[in-house]
Amino acid sequence: MSCADDVAAYIALGANLGDGAASLRAAVHDLDALPLTRVTARSSLYRTAPQHASGPDYWNAVVAVHTALSADALLDALLRIEAAHGRVRPVGEHNAPRQLDLDLLLYGSLQRHGPTLTLPHPRMAQRAFVLVPLAEIWPDGRLDGVALTELAQRCLAQGQRVSRLGPL
Repeated sequence: MSCADDVAAYIALGANLGDGAASLRAAVHDLDALPLTRVTARSSLYRTAPQHASGPDYWNAVVAVHTALSADALLDALLRIEAAHGRVRPVGEHNAPRQLDLDLLLYGSLQRHGPTLTLPHPRMAQRAFVLVPLAEIWPDGRLDGVALTELAQRCLAQGQRVSRLGPL
């Protein structure tokens, strides 16, 4: 797939129930199988402690995709993939443990604040588990003019733990 309307997007993957590594690998396969979409880069696999949540450690990664899907259509596809992998969203539990979590971080240069989708992802700059793998596949990346690597170092200096495990 390649067309003039392709947009580069970045998606964070996480899981802390079941076989998290297998869930993330299966999700990458599902993302690559989406219409008008292809995975163009994937970070290493990371293990991180839950942030503002309880439960076991998370498996995390970030992938880059090129897609001709709209941001809303891509978000809908991410939600369908989560559901297919058994994602449950308990009422009243914002950060409950999960089989699979897919967050649309960036969609080209789109900036948007809406009830179902805010871009760039509103909390990504405070999360080492997003910034470290994102900087791995987008080493020159910047958010609001600040290098991803610098943002990641700030999070790590605050005690957020991120351990690289190997290839996704």
